[in-house]
Amino acid sequence: MSVSDKEKDEIEKSSAPLMEHLIELRRRLIWSLGGFFVAFLVCFFFAKRLFNLLVVPFKWATKWAGLDPHKVELIYTAPQEFFFTQVKLAMFGGMVIAFPLIATQIYKFIAPGLYKNERNAFLPFLIASPILFVMGASLVYFFFTPMVMWFFLAMQQVGTDDQVQISLLPKVSEYLSLIMTLIFSFGLVFQLPVVTSLMTRVGILSSKALAEKRKWAIVIAFIVAAVLTPPDPMSQIGLAIPTILLYEVSIWAARWIERDQEKQRVAREKQDAGETVADKTPDEPPAPAAS
Repeated sequence: MSVSDKEKDEIEKSSAPLMEHLIELRRRLIWSLGGFFVAFLVCFFFAKRLFNLLVVPFKWATKWAGLDPHKVELIYTAPQEFFFTQVKLAMFGGMVIAFPLIATQIYKFIAPGLYKNERNAFLPFLIASPILFVMGASLVYFFFTPMVMWFFLAMQQVGTDDQVQISLLPKVSEYLSLIMTLIFSFGLVFQLPVVTSLMTRVGILSSKALAEKRKWAIVIAFIVAAVLTPPDPMSQIGLAIPTILLYEVSIWAARWIERDQEKQRVAREKQDAGETVADKTPDEPPAPAAS
């Protein structure tokens, strides 16, 4: 079956923008991967210092438990365990550091396909997302990790004539997995206002629907907390409560967005009505000539 010249022209016209998009996508991927790789190398170079920084909440918990924080000890039971722990830490840190660059590259790739008002609406969420993630990570570092480690330290047993000595000696890989899980879980949950606000702005959600589903949201918050956090009640409750509070913030943000959209709609209707009246107004008759 032969292809006509007209069909060939249409194929060539459609393939040119496709190639441009693929080239643009490749450029954005190179920038994103390059930024992540540089951040990974920097974090791997300082991996031991970063790990010592992450152990500080453990020292706080030791002090809360009435123990000597200078005697905090972590172990590794395989020769390669601490090396791969540093690699994992560098990857996690590299992703966190490179996230603003990666998000910017994603925005630059999709921005040409958006209207100006859509770009202006999307940009604040691009800025708010890393800020909320840092807030969640800070809450983990300064409060929940010490609280969880204090809970585990309280289970230690002092050796006597009737009972054996049971001490907490966490492995470096397990401690890093614990704190990374908490940081990821809280950082993800703190994106709730961003996600719900975007869905409200595009018309998928409404403040009324969010308020009506509040009871279900509370149940789901505890289920998600049980899945994302370690199996201890302290971290589960500690994640569920901020999730519920953030859900209330999401309802307030949705109402604010709806009021703003209503104001814009009324302003557009007034502007359209004014233009319609101006179009229907007859031209003034010419002034009579002076005699």
